[in-house]
Amino acid sequence: MNVKELLAGAITEAAAGLEALAGKELPAVMLEVPPQKEFGDFATNFAMQLARPARQNPRALADALAARLNERAALDRQAPAALPWLAEARVAGPGFINFYLRPDWLYALLADIAAAGTDWGRTASGGGERVQVEFVSANPTGPLHVGHGRGAAVGSALANLLRAAGYDVATEFYINDAGNQIDNLAASVDARYRELLGQQVAFPEDGYHGADIVETARRIVEQAGTRYLLIDPAERLKVFKELAREEKLALLREDLEAFGVTFDVWFSERTLHEAGAIADTCRVLQASGHMYEKDGALWLKSTVYGDDKDRVVIRDNGVPTYLAADIAYHRDKFARGFDRVINIWGADHHGYISRVKAAVAALGYDPEHLEVLILQMVNLYQHGELVKMSKRTGQGVTLSELIEEVGRDAARFFFIMRSTDSQLDFDLDLAKSRTNENPVFYIQYAHARIASIFRQAEEAGLAVPAPGEAPLAALASEWEIDLIKKLGEFPDEVSSAARERAPHHIARYAHEVAALFHSFYNQCRVIGAPPDVQAARLTLVTAVQNTLRAALAILGVDAPDKM
Repeated sequence: MNVKELLAGAITEAAAGLEALAGKELPAVMLEVPPQKEFGDFATNFAMQLARPARQNPRALADALAARLNERAALDRQAPAALPWLAEARVAGPGFINFYLRPDWLYALLADIAAAGTDWGRTASGGGERVQVEFVSANPTGPLHVGHGRGAAVGSALANLLRAAGYDVATEFYINDAGNQIDNLAASVDARYRELLGQQVAFPEDGYHGADIVETARRIVEQAGTRYLLIDPAERLKVFKELAREEKLALLREDLEAFGVTFDVWFSERTLHEAGAIADTCRVLQASGHMYEKDGALWLKSTVYGDDKDRVVIRDNGVPTYLAADIAYHRDKFARGFDRVINIWGADHHGYISRVKAAVAALGYDPEHLEVLILQMVNLYQHGELVKMSKRTGQGVTLSELIEEVGRDAARFFFIMRSTDSQLDFDLDLAKSRTNENPVFYIQYAHARIASIFRQAEEAGLAVPAPGEAPLAALASEWEIDLIKKLGEFPDEVSSAARERAPHHIARYAHEVAALFHSFYNQCRVIGAPPDVQAARLTLVTAVQNTLRAALAILGVDAPDKM
């Protein structure tokens, strides 16, 4: 039961019945929780939005809407047009409408939350839309760094969120295993291999200098000795390319799984070249007039679709650009039947969006069905100072080192808790602290406190009442009522956060629930309260536990029973 949706629907229906608004297109109803309790449970400026198209005084419109809603609220609850959850609608100021919910409706809501288990909050707002979320997609040339970690946390949380909101979601990792990066990887391993065997080697100019390359070469020496020195250098590079690719890819999977991230599909860029998908896509675009030849190269007419210039797809030497593979890849995505494709890219890809959207449009797909979320940079801080290099390797801090430092849950939560379009300053000291200032600790501690309450109940031989059995009217304090109202917002939070592609909203919501629970815990005794109050509060605590577990599951963070 989502009271915001119910209320918005009732307001829209009431507005549609007003003569002044007959035949007019109505805006979406925006509801907010008022900053002061005396202004009700929800408020809207809907009447003020209607004033101009209706050519009516906003206060008069608000009065008319409130009167209609109050009429329906006064009906017998079983009547078809009744609003059993609404106590009263009141008009305030120049045309605000404040809504007050019936306390007994809140109790029915609480019983529903307690009965729902961890399914509480799940909605059907996504309508089963098929969505693909592609994220991380790092080159398999070395370990994941903290920037990849933010993409991994946000991408997996977004996929969880969309599923909770009723979307049909598939996750995908695009393996960049074709082109210069993978060639440079093979050349780097080859150089380190020969160095380990005593040869003097000029290291490749664009080679990878990480310690992991030396480790890869050392493993090859341990397994094969000098055998690869005896074969043709070109053949040796082919062998090393495959060995290094498979090893680096296995390490990527290992790091991601340790971070709680898995993918439905691992898509190899190389397969696009091997299957002729790039050449075929170019033929299709040429035949449709969206690609042309100039100076021996093939160009995409991307300016037709808003790009600042046309883009080279196949160079004059016949070698495809990166864009060529990306066009073929997005053609493959949409051909698989996805209604919407979401890419999560790093900040350095911002300028790449317009050309890929242009390619999608040229292929005959709606470019609005390709969404690109840009992740801003991550800065690590420790003892108030910026951390740029790993103490262990002298290079960039890897995701595995970060997890080792602060733990998986803290790393995931800190990566997710800010909007993707804002730079993230990651405080390592805060993430490791066991204080209320650490948001993930604060939320998990709330769940652990709940588990402790249930252990106490079990030790005392108390049965937790089944949903609907406890006398919930015994919950009358402001701490209890505020907590029930906040729990009731969860389905709307899931729907709106999914719609806005904003998993950080769930992190914020979980923190708000935890704050209200801690206030309740400090003010309201559960075990040892009068029997009716104790039973009702155990039901409330069950509902809080369900909500926190569901929210943390979306974020990919554990809900511990002890801390």
